[in-house]
Amino acid sequence: MGGTEHLTVRREGATLVLTLNRPEAKNALSLPMLVGLYDGWIQADEDEEVRSIVLTGAGGAFCAGMDLKALAGKGMEGQEYRDRLKADPDLHWKAMLRHHRPRKPVIAAVEGHCVAGGTEILQGTDIRVAGESATFGLFEVRRGLFPIGGSTVRLQRQIPQTHALEMLLTGRPYSAREAAGIGLVGHVVADGTTLDKALEIAEQINACGPLAVEAVKASVYETASMTEAEGLAAELQRGWPVFDTADAREGARAFAEKRPPVYKRA
Repeated sequence: MGGTEHLTVRREGATLVLTLNRPEAKNALSLPMLVGLYDGWIQADEDEEVRSIVLTGAGGAFCAGMDLKALAGKGMEGQEYRDRLKADPDLHWKAMLRHHRPRKPVIAAVEGHCVAGGTEILQGTDIRVAGESATFGLFEVRRGLFPIGGSTVRLQRQIPQTHALEMLLTGRPYSAREAAGIGLVGHVVADGTTLDKALEIAEQINACGPLAVEAVKASVYETASMTEAEGLAAELQRGWPVFDTADAREGARAFAEKRPPVYKRA
């Protein structure tokens, strides 16, 4: 199934669950975690039985950002991880969803700390669930640093610019309710139940036509920076072929016969 000592991988039906697993450090990013994350995204892309992905954290935290000491490989990572990074210097950006977008929908289940690099990874996910006590924020400017994981580009496209600039320039923490109020997360649920809610959403996605789901996700992202006319043209090009698939015909038959559809990605 894959994974590393800092990233666990398991299947829940058609959902691949990736768990950041370094709770003693609030799941701060390490080289084994980044390698495991990247491998998890690729596994989900390549396994046609996987229809959705849930990203969560162990021990009541999501991710407290980058552990620069651990990333440098000082005393805690094996040579194989350093070799992976040397072979692909872009691996850490792909792992953090800066330079890679999985084909399948990614749902974040956030408990506790989701700050700095954690909030940056969050922006690469598609649907977000937070626990009542979750904390968000981009703290880099408070440390004289730059949030180089994509936040100065992505955040203003995902929430109103005034809120994006306040988060980026103050470096202050945001509660789950405040994050939901500005549109950074979509659901706030009781602490300890975020994974259940994320899996519930995943099951709803998994019941839909996988070719349609992937085409819809791709269309949303590829048209985001286009003009309306360009976007509508691209949407037709992306969406029209979906109608000529076995999945589309199965969906129509299932509707007419009043039964659940059985999709086969064809």
